[in-house]
Amino acid sequence: MNLPRPAHCLLAFAAALLLRPVVPARAAEARPAPDMPFIGGVGGVYLLAEPGELVIEIEKKDLNRRDVRTELRAILAGPDREVLQEATIADDGLPRGRTPGPVQTCRLTARVLRRGVYALNVTVSQDRYGEEMVWRFRTNCARYLVETARGHRDARHEEPIVLAQPGKTGAVVFQPRTGAFRVELSRLPADGGEIRLVDSLGTPVASLRADSHGQAIHEMPAARSRPNPPWRLEFPSAQATVQIDGVTRWQEGDALPDHCLWTPQASSWFPFAENRWLLTPYRRQIFGAPGRTVAMEFQVRNEATRPREIRLGLEFPGDAWDVTLPATSLRLAPRESRPVRVRAAVPAAGSSRVVHIRATPADDSSSSTYATLAVRAGEAPAARPLSLPLQLTAYRHENEQFGHLPDFPVENQLYFDPHHRPFVRTATGIATLRQGRWESTSLPGKTSPASSKITFDREGRVYVLANRDGGTELHVSADGGRTFVATPLPRRERPPRAFELEEFTGHNPLDGPPPILRYTQTAKDEKLFWRSLNDLELFLPRFEQGRLIIGEPIHVTRQCIGLASHSGIPSSVVSRGDQVHVIWGEATDPAEKVPGVPACIATFDRSRSRLSERTVLGYGAPANDIHNSPSLTMDGPGFLHALGGTHGKPFPYAASLQPNNSAAGWSPAVPTGENTNQTYIGLVCGPDGTLHAVFRLWRYQTAPFPLSTHATLAYQRKPPGRPWEAPRVLVAAPFSEYSVFYHRLTIDRRGRLFVSYDYWSTFWFYRNDLPGRRRTVMLSPDGGDTWKLAVTADLE
Repeated sequence: MNLPRPAHCLLAFAAALLLRPVVPARAAEARPAPDMPFIGGVGGVYLLAEPGELVIEIEKKDLNRRDVRTELRAILAGPDREVLQEATIADDGLPRGRTPGPVQTCRLTARVLRRGVYALNVTVSQDRYGEEMVWRFRTNCARYLVETARGHRDARHEEPIVLAQPGKTGAVVFQPRTGAFRVELSRLPADGGEIRLVDSLGTPVASLRADSHGQAIHEMPAARSRPNPPWRLEFPSAQATVQIDGVTRWQEGDALPDHCLWTPQASSWFPFAENRWLLTPYRRQIFGAPGRTVAMEFQVRNEATRPREIRLGLEFPGDAWDVTLPATSLRLAPRESRPVRVRAAVPAAGSSRVVHIRATPADDSSSSTYATLAVRAGEAPAARPLSLPLQLTAYRHENEQFGHLPDFPVENQLYFDPHHRPFVRTATGIATLRQGRWESTSLPGKTSPASSKITFDREGRVYVLANRDGGTELHVSADGGRTFVATPLPRRERPPRAFELEEFTGHNPLDGPPPILRYTQTAKDEKLFWRSLNDLELFLPRFEQGRLIIGEPIHVTRQCIGLASHSGIPSSVVSRGDQVHVIWGEATDPAEKVPGVPACIATFDRSRSRLSERTVLGYGAPANDIHNSPSLTMDGPGFLHALGGTHGKPFPYAASLQPNNSAAGWSPAVPTGENTNQTYIGLVCGPDGTLHAVFRLWRYQTAPFPLSTHATLAYQRKPPGRPWEAPRVLVAAPFSEYSVFYHRLTIDRRGRLFVSYDYWSTFWFYRNDLPGRRRTVMLSPDGGDTWKLAVTADLE
């Protein structure tokens, strides 16, 4: 059945890699999935494709319930995540009411030259949960799995499967967990008949019928094994919301949490879950001097619950060239991953070579896939200043576009000691650059970071906070980070929610140990999700006869709304001499009409052991929102500069009227701009007194997403005596709807700016596709005029 390509299907083609000459195949057809009803939600499909032409047809029907424009975007990517084709299905343009629109379709095709797992990514504008339209697909690929994967919610992750075509039969085929699980069905039609749960041989397991509320529940007890997987739920009428423990919602011990994998027909099932992330990264390019040998590390992973052998091989799209694998197979324990370092010769100047690294489980040769390595002669584009904004695109980030390969630890942001040496907080300790090589030091004992910040005093001592045995410690190194000594902080009955220590923000070198803030939640508002009450306490550690004394906490306030530090890492404390300045956002009475979260400041005078009265600097909209953490820095003469935190509104800015004094008055709070939808402050001060801020900035109905919103990572500065300049976008998201960049802005002793960021899309399908994170670092050597992607040579 060759369906015509609809006129409204807008296709954007990307060049697929031509791997080797193939015999022309007859025109392929997209076979109807016999039990595929329309479904709700978004996400995508993984297809284990064989050589030949791959055809996928997508149908979409708008529900027209809300005033939104639901344009479906479909992206077909190869096993190495090269984008092969993109298509959209427009909103049907009908008035909003209760009448679903007509069925619209689009078609994607690709020439498959070697077996592998292809990805079909499906998102919808203004509808990250897939509630305003329904869709389905048909394909000529025999083996595939659906992953229902919506945008995130600020709640426990669940991915209910929504069947939305009453009157048509349907099925949900899934892998049952061995532990106890519940099947919960809702929205069932009153006359829907018997719903059967059967195993892969058709043997009945259970029978369910709708009650008077359109619901049905079945409990499965734990078992040593589940015979004849996968199982399937058979619906005589495909109208239901399906929840299955271990499939649509998860608990600790589940095989693959947060992955809702299923299929509408048993014959399409393949063991994708145990072969998830078999070989990553999926694609890399590396640049080098002609004739040199370069190396790239890939991870081989066994997601199965049994030991397995993974076989490795090389495939060349043209003539073979000088590439070596360290092994042709690896024996991996359950859930083990192991690095494989591929070495390759750089070709002649002006040329490039490609090799595919194939990974195949020895116990299942059909579940085979590959990654791609491209080696190019010359200098990587990443070595040059960027043309801003850096527009990320689907599956094409910094390496795919610019050949960027950070050669230093990127777990967290960079900090620099008084001798200009870079440091990074790691999961177990710190990493630093010594004599041109990165070295790591683990903290004593089994610890986890209590903060990603690292700070230093004038003598070069290194300070970090770590958790151990239920408490928090300040770790100090007097030898440049080679060894650390831990001193515990006093505990309190309630566990703290966050810690903060003073970091260098441009003009606040420390004379001794850093001031530390402790945030402890004392109450949570059940009606206002982002409102809570927190005790804010200040510690002022000191050395006495060479011994570190933490001291007792100084109470600052009981009204702190908390600290939002996953992005921006706002600076909440700065000090000079005896004056320690603390800034925080305050929770207010919900019945009180206020313009936002009050940004409050107070100063502790060490010489007088006295905390000043709090001063309200301004308000960050909206009220009672923990996102709205303010940030504080100071300039060379000691004037304080503050930004109030906001959640999608302009930051309010104020400056102290006297240096190093928060109680002698402040300038009126003014917004940093008009209609700047800002969130998550990063704030530092340059050597010349210029203020630098980095934040998330929302864009509305602008390219490349004119129908929806999208997030950007933006930069803004304020030269001394002048207003804030207009924001400049540093990085733009590859997907519309919600995104965050987990950005952190720091400054070194020379005034260079460093932005560590890690793009995070709301869509689970995109995030689940690659294990780990994508964090990297951008730097500006000239006060924000130009930016480039950082490598070690830039840090020395």
